[in-house]
Amino acid sequence: MRIAVVGATGLVGQKILDVLEERNFPVSELFPVASERSVGKEVAFNGKKYKVIGMKDAINLKPQIAIFSAGGDTSLKWAPEFAKVGTTVVDNSSAWRMDESKKLVVPEINASELSKEDKIIANPNCSTIQLVVALAPLHKHYKMERLVISTYQSITGTGVKAVEQLENERSGVEGEKAYPYEIDKNCLPHCDVFTENGYTKEEMKLVNETKKILKDDSIRVTATAVRVPVVGGHSESVNIEFAKDFELENVRKILSETDGIIVQDNLDENEYPMPKYSHDKDEVFVGRIRRDFSNPNTLNMWVVADNLRKGAATNAVQIAEYLAKHELV
Repeated sequence: MRIAVVGATGLVGQKILDVLEERNFPVSELFPVASERSVGKEVAFNGKKYKVIGMKDAINLKPQIAIFSAGGDTSLKWAPEFAKVGTTVVDNSSAWRMDESKKLVVPEINASELSKEDKIIANPNCSTIQLVVALAPLHKHYKMERLVISTYQSITGTGVKAVEQLENERSGVEGEKAYPYEIDKNCLPHCDVFTENGYTKEEMKLVNETKKILKDDSIRVTATAVRVPVVGGHSESVNIEFAKDFELENVRKILSETDGIIVQDNLDENEYPMPKYSHDKDEVFVGRIRRDFSNPNTLNMWVVADNLRKGAATNAVQIAEYLAKHELV
């Protein structure tokens, strides 16, 4: 299968290449693609070096699948050009997620909705992906009515500049800043830009994308997203009000039996999910599962995943795997 990775030199692009290799995706030809300033650079894949090419060259090569991780503006401009030549685009930006004509896909939940006609497929936001993987099976059993989410998000979600800022601060080096304040020894309640309603774009992504993926606009969702000086992954405190009551053991059983979830919830052994241990893993980790005694039918849990893998690269590759397996490209 001929695969293009657009944004191949970025943090997520590099991770996509790693995941394609690790999962033995059937790549017959690889086309690493990036902006003009990166054309000619080399990336490694499966023990070989590949030269980065530009957009137009990649489109002319007509790959069967193009996995995009190059920002919203790039996706808006170039994804339709790939689609015109028959390429199926899996896009990791926010460009197409809330487009009513595009599907927003987490394979464990809704890959079965995909068809050959879907030429641009949206990969959800990183914090949304891990959230809905944990929520979807519980929603089926108990029907969610309201969600209150607080996130503790890794700096890797911002990109290379943010990682460099943290490293510089820890080394006492002056350098370019990705954030308006220091991130080391700090928490910034400021993920993405603020919108007119006082929420950030990241917070509104959690609200809107969750409803779209679960196909339920009746769920009331509110979120606060916080950037923390962590490299390994995103963590989320999730408070869920259900229509039906539940038994905690049943909740643990449902989650344990769901593909892509690992339950870590043994308080006697201080076992609970942490980003340090989710790093470089593809699963969503769930723990601190407990009843909210302040409200009927309400559950608290703690959800952690590597935002560059399941939150981005792995989810995109899993979509590509589904397309290939079901001959939809």
